Amino acid sequence: MHYAIIAAGEGSRLVQEGVALPKPLVDLDGRPMIRRLIDIFASCQAESLSIIVNEHMTEVRRYLESISGELPFELRLTVKTTPSSMHSFYEVSRGFTAGKFILTTVDTIFRRDDFEKYALAFAADNTADGYMGVTDFIDDEKPLYIDTDCNGFITAFRDAPSGSDRYISGGIYGLTAPALKVLEQCMAQGVSRMRNYQRALVADGLRLKACPFSKIIDVDHAADIETARRFIRE
Repeated sequence: MHYAIIAAGEGSRLVQEGVALPKPLVDLDGRPMIRRLIDIFASCQAESLSIIVNEHMTEVRRYLESISGELPFELRLTVKTTPSSMHSFYEVSRGFTAGKFILTTVDTIFRRDDFEKYALAFAADNTADGYMGVTDFIDDEKPLYIDTDCNGFITAFRDAPSGSDRYISGGIYGLTAPALKVLEQCMAQGVSRMRNYQRALVADGLRLKACPFSKIIDVDHAADIETARRFIRE
């Protein structure tokens, strides 16, 4: 399995709220949050890990370079400032070889056992084009709601609830080669934002399985850091 982390945001809200460290280096459980993700991926049969950071994150770049030699897989680091997470995804996708891959944003916090079950299920399933991590815990400022059919496949992504949605997108994307073709089309058409890319996946007929996690938290504000720490300790 190949993995990727988008860590190219500015983290401006944390800076404004007095957090001095770049977001990927914020300590959640004795480790920087990006190292926690890396360790989880290492336990899930990682063949490679692609990470993108923006050009201003010199501390993050130096940290990743310092640990690359101790990792049991290839670390591919891209340093580039992009206008959106979808553009960041496109940059890291260039290094993907054949096979499945799982992409997350650096501030997506989930339980290790939830992720391990998810990764194993995705690796074993040869019928779906993607496994999307979802949660019924809604604590996002702009949640992306999900409609599913009776078999748990995603039929729509919505900015507002339709009344029947149970889940929202958790920012965990398990995808296959057909999804990269849709990404290239989106880039060529000037599409922006990951939620619009996800809509394009559905529009192109890709079979995306909604995979529930017990809880997923995003770290967007200073107060979210302590929330994430408590969540990890539970």
